[in-house]
Amino acid sequence: MFAQPTLDTRLRPLEAVKAVRRLLANPDQTKEVFVILRAMRGRSGIRLFRRFQQSPMGARILAERRCLLNTLSDATALAAMPAGSLGHDYRRFMAAENLSAAGLLAPSQSWDDDPASPEVKLFRERMRDMHDLTHVLTGYGRDPLGELCLLAFTYSHTGNLGMALIVLMGFLQIKSWPVRRAVLEAWRHGRTARMWFPGTDWESLLPETLDRLHKRFNIIEPAAYRGAMS
Repeated sequence: MFAQPTLDTRLRPLEAVKAVRRLLANPDQTKEVFVILRAMRGRSGIRLFRRFQQSPMGARILAERRCLLNTLSDATALAAMPAGSLGHDYRRFMAAENLSAAGLLAPSQSWDDDPASPEVKLFRERMRDMHDLTHVLTGYGRDPLGELCLLAFTYSHTGNLGMALIVLMGFLQIKSWPVRRAVLEAWRHGRTARMWFPGTDWESLLPETLDRLHKRFNIIEPAAYRGAMS
């Protein structure tokens, strides 16, 4: 029997709003995202973990003590992935953006003083480490609009009010309707996707082609985002 999560469930809206303002003023301040998510997760973190823990794939990942970061740090294995695959395009994406799989370790350190069981920590780290994979799978870039769209897409997968707050405050700052349409489109696409990001077996998907994954999971081309960025 796995230990139950011991997360801080208090909502801190004032802290979150201040952090969102700092993030919108400087989108490179990735650490603010973790501050916001923590301040506004409430009981969503517990619900999310329990759903993961009770799912067949989540239980398997916990039993195997999987570390997604290790998989994504294996440059040799990623280089051997077929062209057009998730793993191949992830490697190319990370190189183009000058990123490393461990790049989110430092910004996420605000979690360190929050006691949690080893299982919850594993789940939390997996959620962190899959972020750039979701960029590649959904087609949203690391530009400010792409990050906002990805959060809108992902909200239905996590239920974290911090994500909703970032999207709402970012949306209200946008004056262009085509840009707003991109965010609304991302939210709709996240709701219709036939996969649940937290409980996805990312390791097994790496060799599969993006085209196949898009069809299999109903990941729709972000046309409004592409149009807004052109």
